[in-house]
Amino acid sequence: MNKNVFFITFFIAITLISCQQQNVSQGEASNSQWRGENRDGVYNETGLLKEWPADGPELLWSFEGLGAGFTSVAIANEKIYITGITDDNLMLYVFNTSGELLHTKVVGKEEAEKWPGTRSTVAVNEGKLYIFNAFGELFCLDEMTLNEVWKKNIYAEFEGVHTDWGYCESPLIVGEKLFITPGGEQHNMVALNKKTGDLIWSAPGEGKISAYCSPQYIDNQSIPIVVTSTAEYIIGVNADTGEKLWSFPQAHEYNIHPNTLLFDKDMVLSVTGYKVGSVMLRMKDGGKAVEEVWKHEVDNQMGGVIKVGDYIYTSGHQNRNWFCINWNTGETMYQVMDIAPCNVIFADGMLYCYSERGTMNLVKPNPEQFELVSNFNVELGSGTHWSHPVIHNGVLYLRHGDVLMAYKIN
Repeated sequence: MNKNVFFITFFIAITLISCQQQNVSQGEASNSQWRGENRDGVYNETGLLKEWPADGPELLWSFEGLGAGFTSVAIANEKIYITGITDDNLMLYVFNTSGELLHTKVVGKEEAEKWPGTRSTVAVNEGKLYIFNAFGELFCLDEMTLNEVWKKNIYAEFEGVHTDWGYCESPLIVGEKLFITPGGEQHNMVALNKKTGDLIWSAPGEGKISAYCSPQYIDNQSIPIVVTSTAEYIIGVNADTGEKLWSFPQAHEYNIHPNTLLFDKDMVLSVTGYKVGSVMLRMKDGGKAVEEVWKHEVDNQMGGVIKVGDYIYTSGHQNRNWFCINWNTGETMYQVMDIAPCNVIFADGMLYCYSERGTMNLVKPNPEQFELVSNFNVELGSGTHWSHPVIHNGVLYLRHGDVLMAYKIN
């Protein structure tokens, strides 16, 4: 072979391999779901500001006109996805990361009477978008064309039962399975084929009402487990077969438990509102059973929990305090009233706390004392400050009512 031809061929081969590796890397980063990669509120970002200017970080752009909604953004392949309501239509909005509106689409209908607003954050997975509404309709769209691939009404098909305010769950996708909770007596939780919507398995669980909780996947036990909260129980289900492994009672009069369960090693934490508080469970027998480790008064309604080291940080609902709690023992390290109640996420060593009072707070996690570093008022938008923040590529995304904001934090 001619030397020049050889080197050209070699260069092309190396380039193709590099592109393939890059595509694999991009593929790994092309999915997006509720509360980050592991549904634990942790965003793997670096180089973020450790202190903000007095008037807050730079507002890169904002968009007004999403309609009513409480959903967070999903970000994949440099596109931003978020939903809202126009009249009673469930609307999908697609932006680029510069804030340019690329597409809008009417997906279906959405709850416009009882606490009107979209509830379920879009899941982006292997070229598909998965959107769930308060009526129990699950939509699968093609990410490129936004055409409908399949649709399933889990409320009707699986004889579901939900709270007065409808469904509020963000679907969990692992491998080829999509997990969601109709809440019926026979079909309490189901696993669907994510490509077709076909039923893979159905689990009766304890047969209790769907309770707003987005399920969590646990892969460090002897069997893969999906855990969630229904109206009166925390349940653990074999992710492969749908077999109920265990349940643990946890109930209050309103039947809602919106916080995704948090786990580390063999410990699983459930935090819920209305004075029920928190319970830590320890998985036994490779995940096939649980036992209670501790309980605590902190009753976070829907703001999430962050674990940093051996401590958790969260806020109360009716006790309205910010707590630092020992993960292992349940001991309260301190509690203060400064920013509670709030939604909390974590990135690059700092806690980002979006308070119901309308302030965005930067807090340094410290088990010895509360350390508020910076904060600013969220002036745009209207209504409740309930949406969970998202961080992506040095940008903090906040939703307040029908306004989406993007702040530069690196």
